[in-house]
Amino acid sequence: MREQTAYKSPLHEMTQTTPTCLWNDSASLSELTYSLEHGAVGATCNPVIVTEVLKKEMHLWEGRIRQLIREMATATEEGIGWKVVEEMSAKGAALLQPIFDLSGGKNGRLSIQTDPHFYRNSEAIVEQAVRFSHLAPNMIVKIPVTRAGIPAIEEATFRGVSINATVCFSLPQCIAVAEALERGLQRREREGLDVASMGPVCTIMVGRLDDWLKVVMEKQNIITDPGYLEWAGVAVFKKTYRIFQERGYRVRLLSAAFRNHMHWSEFIGGDVVISPPYKWQLRYNASDVEVVPRIDKPVDPKIVEALLRKFADFRRAYELDGLSVDEFDDFPPTRRTLRQFIGACHELAGQIREFMLPNPDSK
Repeated sequence: MREQTAYKSPLHEMTQTTPTCLWNDSASLSELTYSLEHGAVGATCNPVIVTEVLKKEMHLWEGRIRQLIREMATATEEGIGWKVVEEMSAKGAALLQPIFDLSGGKNGRLSIQTDPHFYRNSEAIVEQAVRFSHLAPNMIVKIPVTRAGIPAIEEATFRGVSINATVCFSLPQCIAVAEALERGLQRREREGLDVASMGPVCTIMVGRLDDWLKVVMEKQNIITDPGYLEWAGVAVFKKTYRIFQERGYRVRLLSAAFRNHMHWSEFIGGDVVISPPYKWQLRYNASDVEVVPRIDKPVDPKIVEALLRKFADFRRAYELDGLSVDEFDDFPPTRRTLRQFIGACHELAGQIREFMLPNPDSK
């Protein structure tokens, strides 16, 4: 039985007793402060997060938004929205700077997302990634694992940008990311440039793979044990972790898109990052899930076999040769996620528009 006085929470216990790290999937200062108190060593910011933060903490940002509208006299609402993303990211990075300094760059990073509109344009991704990396010493930059994203990951890495590969759901995507990172790191090493202080991660959006298979089940009238679909992302993550360890890739896996406690508990003990949003941290910290290493415990082969047999898209996500780089953009979870991320950019622009062009009919 866990000693309740020893640790603040299950997540805190995980960070203190295993190699598994906690990041906060939010740049809200109040939520990040809570997460730091429970052992977090990183955080994330993107237009989806910023729109949610502004809904909850607009009183903290309204004055600054109005000031930016005055200062950026020719900017569009999209331009001002991205300026808010940058400033919110920089504030979060400042809270994490001491952790960054202590860890030598492995932790203490704020993850900022490149514009998802650029998902087909390697040069635009790299240009923005390099600029974002200079917002603070401890920035890590999200690049989507699309066909254009893979060469962008290599080039940005070569230029010294620590990368968080995102919009990623499959083993083939993760392998492509790891190989691109290795190429970028090796190019830096040949030039005599630093690599020791870089801290790249590769995200697997485990819950979004589960979500898509549930859609497929309904569309194709597939009958399976409904509990099996909660294990699809977990199975991909565990297999990917094993291969990464065997091959010695210099990148950590990160678990995101939480739908159940296994997206945290099954990865405890690995040299990985768990990045739940605030609401899931509250759930985990209120749970009675035992904090014990499970990363090396395989998913029940019966579950994996059933998923492989019944779901072609699980095979594509789980097998090494399931997807080619040219197929990344057309993988349904990729398309669904890019649509959401791009939609969030428009929603953020809409929030800024209310300040730039307030509706006269509402007065």
